Amino acid sequence: MKYGSLIMEKKDYLTLKRILNFHRFYEDYAHKDALEQLSERVDRALVEDEMDMPDDVVRLNSKVTVEFVQGAQQTFQLVPSTRGDLKKNMVSIVSTLGASLVGLAVGDYIQLGFPSDVQSFKIVGVEHSHQLSSSFDV
Repeated sequence: MKYGSLIMEKKDYLTLKRILNFHRFYEDYAHKDALEQLSERVDRALVEDEMDMPDDVVRLNSKVTVEFVQGAQQTFQLVPSTRGDLKKNMVSIVSTLGASLVGLAVGDYIQLGFPSDVQSFKIVGVEHSHQLSSSFDV
């Protein structure tokens, strides 16, 4: 990790705690695993005020550009909702990908997938939206 630990803005931290509390009895195992991963990440993150946040850290509503090992790039927005839509380049924070990205920074690497089909990629860009991250849509 670029900064030695995950970093979260205080507003995002509080929003994620509310999302996790709301979904604590979720029965869908795919989302349940992502929620457990997100909970672990939230619990170990360094929480900062907005003015102390590095500009290249992935936050809620950020547009994130990743580069795959083959060189292809993809940009999407990390949304505080269960309704991510890859066709609209929106990834939910309660998805495995979304939970893996929050708190990381440009230059950090991610590996996702099953042992027989692991996808590796690097965060190469982060652009922040000025949308409020304090609301979430379940």
